[in-house]
Amino acid sequence: MTADKRADLAGPGIGNYDELEKVLPQDYTSLLSPKETQKALFAAKNFIEENLCKQLNLMMVTVPLIVDVESGVNDYLDRDGSRTPIEFHISNDRNLHPIDAQVVQAATKWKRVALQRFGMQPGEGLCTDMRAVRKDYFLDHDHSAYVDQWDWERAITADHRNLDFLKEIVGKIWKVLVDTERYVQDQFPALRNPKYPNLPEKLTFMHAEDLLDKYPDMPRKQRETAMLQQCPAIFIIGIGWTLKDGYPHEMRAADYDDWVTPTVSSEGKPMHGLNGDILVWNHVTKRRHELTSMGVRVNDKTLRQQLEATGQLDFLNFPYHRGIINHDLPLSIGGGIGQARTLMLLLRKAHLGEVTVTVWPKILKEMCAHKNIFVLE
Repeated sequence: MTADKRADLAGPGIGNYDELEKVLPQDYTSLLSPKETQKALFAAKNFIEENLCKQLNLMMVTVPLIVDVESGVNDYLDRDGSRTPIEFHISNDRNLHPIDAQVVQAATKWKRVALQRFGMQPGEGLCTDMRAVRKDYFLDHDHSAYVDQWDWERAITADHRNLDFLKEIVGKIWKVLVDTERYVQDQFPALRNPKYPNLPEKLTFMHAEDLLDKYPDMPRKQRETAMLQQCPAIFIIGIGWTLKDGYPHEMRAADYDDWVTPTVSSEGKPMHGLNGDILVWNHVTKRRHELTSMGVRVNDKTLRQQLEATGQLDFLNFPYHRGIINHDLPLSIGGGIGQARTLMLLLRKAHLGEVTVTVWPKILKEMCAHKNIFVLE
């Protein structure tokens, strides 16, 4: 069991194609044609962007695909450095003024800097149509090397660094997702199908620490699956904090979300963390399905604590991290809502490749076609 829990920290991917063969649905038929799918996904995408901006007081801004290595703003996704970005050298001016660049893995840190650049005041924020490459994922039905997200960030005050505010923001995001499902079904009635129940109106909040207490012997993915079969939509709080079994619920980078701050649950129990993930039960794949990861961002104190806990204090040499320590960057809350992951769910698709164009290995494409799943190319 210890080995299972350690392996489970690597992320929610499946791991091999024999296993994926068993996971993909046996009786799948798309509810929409390829042409209808394209119309529906852009209708849903536009609705989400417009209403997310309204709910959270955000404005759409441009976002980089590549960043300077020296800036330190790229996202490393985890705390052990196992998921590394693609790097390349720009020789520029016959290598007299070169740049070492990276393809972004997420815009998490860039957004916080952008709040300052755009002069965002507390209560104001930005949203991006972010594209990224994550080369270290195992490519399965809901993980791709190509990533698209609504990456958003909102400036806050110190008084907002609490669980009540986190839950308020999560609730607004959940309303957008529930409203989008209704909207896209009004536009494309074929999506109303009794096989695939709609999202619940209410999102259930729970702490990673409570989830471990409930299922102490299960690895993380099994805990989430068991819980989602009781509550089909949950927000798990405190992802990254080391739990009493010696493992965090999932590895989380030390320099964006705050997972160390002490909090108190609604039952009065001491807990930790001001971040979390929205997970839902996917009735097509019959599996757990992550939609968004988000949280209150680290301040100067919690950044130091988390970097110390992960042995990464050398990060304090980067301009981004110095900006937090020196109080140059605004306090913020933010997250990334997976576009393809969300559209896959709302359009009742069995595979990410039905709503996004990227690279897939031949074995996966053949496996999908055998099961009446046709990925875009």
